[in-house]
Amino acid sequence: MTAPQDPPLLNDATLSRSPVVANNAMNRERGLRGVNSYARELGFDPLSRLAPGTAWLDLCCGSGRALFEAAGDPRAEGVRITGVDLVDFFLPAVRPAGLDLIAADATGWTAPGRYDLITCVHGLHYVGDRLGLLARIASWLTPTGLFVADFDPAGLALAADLPGELRRQGFEYDARRRRLVLRGAREVVFPYTYLGADDTVGPNYTGQPAVRAHYTGT
Repeated sequence: MTAPQDPPLLNDATLSRSPVVANNAMNRERGLRGVNSYARELGFDPLSRLAPGTAWLDLCCGSGRALFEAAGDPRAEGVRITGVDLVDFFLPAVRPAGLDLIAADATGWTAPGRYDLITCVHGLHYVGDRLGLLARIASWLTPTGLFVADFDPAGLALAADLPGELRRQGFEYDARRRRLVLRGAREVVFPYTYLGADDTVGPNYTGQPAVRAHYTGT
């Protein structure tokens, strides 16, 4: 009897066309505050961390509903808000001043500046080389900037102590909340090589189909 074969690993360009990634429902209806909100998932209201002259980048922003709400709030006056999502499925509404929405693959997109707040609400579950993206995010923060994201180590196939390596690189990881935090810009270099991703692993802890990223290195 022939043993079952592992599915071929996808590079990030191919992964971006996967229906698991391109059609995921995350952040389509999520608002800024309330039961289904950024404030609930992140543990704080993003606008509470921002002031005139600051900038917020939200990766994998979905329809951008939460960003529209934030940009329309009086507290956002003078705040630059940028949302990036793979699929151009943004709300068909007039965009408030200060809000920029970009359809792009986060793994290939380059930030044009520095940000005081970077968030990624359940978006990393659909990214292939998420460690590569985390290293780039670290360079996009201001010296006092804050990065917060949902992160599941089980979504990476890696024979190493990943939480320990994240801490060595300056990240904070809350295993109970599956929340990853980085404070302040820094150079991050992970000692792993990205091999590709598998989009056939099925649901993760959220109940939604996700992607497993494969790496080599110890």
